[in-house]
Amino acid sequence: MDLSLTEDQETLLRVVRDFAEREVKPIAAEIDREARFPTQLVRRMAELGLMGVEVPDPYDGSGLDSIAYVLAMEEISAACASTGVIMSVNNSLVCDPLVKFGTEAQKQTWLRPLARGDKLGCFMLSEPEAGSDAAAQKTRAIPDGSDYVINGTKNWITNGPQADTGILFTMTEPEKGNHGITAFVVDMKAKGVRVGRKDDKLGIRASHSCQVFFEDHRVDQDQVLGEPGKGFKVAMATLDGGRIGIAAQALGIGRAAFEFAAGYACERRTFGKRIIDHQAIGFMLADMDTELDAARLLVLRAASLKARGVKHSKESAMAKLMAAETANKIAKNAIQILGGNGYVTEYPVERYYRDAKITEIYEGTSEIQRVVIAAAMLRE
Repeated sequence: MDLSLTEDQETLLRVVRDFAEREVKPIAAEIDREARFPTQLVRRMAELGLMGVEVPDPYDGSGLDSIAYVLAMEEISAACASTGVIMSVNNSLVCDPLVKFGTEAQKQTWLRPLARGDKLGCFMLSEPEAGSDAAAQKTRAIPDGSDYVINGTKNWITNGPQADTGILFTMTEPEKGNHGITAFVVDMKAKGVRVGRKDDKLGIRASHSCQVFFEDHRVDQDQVLGEPGKGFKVAMATLDGGRIGIAAQALGIGRAAFEFAAGYACERRTFGKRIIDHQAIGFMLADMDTELDAARLLVLRAASLKARGVKHSKESAMAKLMAAETANKIAKNAIQILGGNGYVTEYPVERYYRDAKITEIYEGTSEIQRVVIAAAMLRE
């Protein structure tokens, strides 16, 4: 695999790195502490073309590839994981399925404002009793003439409190299990859609999530995304790409924790020398650096396959699994290296530790990634 970047990728990386350092990082601790949605940062990401990185030019996207996307995601997430996941959901879970499965009319109506960042999207699959098991969902879309009437509840919907547009998964034929799921694109401000209170979370606190309630919400047939009964295919294809975005988010969190811990270890002195010169600390940092690079290579491989249109389910799962578990290990060790300083909010590593955990849970837990990998091995 050629690891050299194209001119477009290098340009994007420079722009995003500067934006992250100058505008995102300085307020990351504040918006986390206040659990405040970063409205201005989202607006700035839209101006920079970061809300539709892989969306083709004719639909007002940046027209770049998956590698450019993960480069941008890592930089934003290293500065603020909350801001990173807001960007990830809009790109990976909303724009991407519209590009892949949307009709031309849907792309013109729904995709273009999302890619420009004029509107914000969310992805609604999980329910109170249906997380990893999508076929257990109870949200129903019942045909009524040429329309569907939708009732049900969705859980943990990232961007839900602010979203304008949603990709919704419902049961249209429950007796068929996964083959009875249909995907819709919905107006989150329409009648019959109600947003619950925002979740009070351990980490990524500036990224808001909530329950979403559908109460006799009416949609027409033109809002079916893909084909009726083929929603599970839409969901799984979308999550294959989404896992690459979350893997890149984990890389950013892990990198930020590693860099802060390494810098601290070069300045902090005990027993007459820098703590990095103590073998216990030096070896810990060496492992952190090595594991972070290994995870990055897996992420870049998955992104490269996606960019070339090659099936990447196993590789995306491997990338997310490795990056998420690496980020958690690095953030934990960063606290250990800082000692008592790592445990207080004066230093950012406790935030990295809190933010890292969710990467092992959303868009498929680490256990689900292992299921995907093992199943792919059996097919090979």
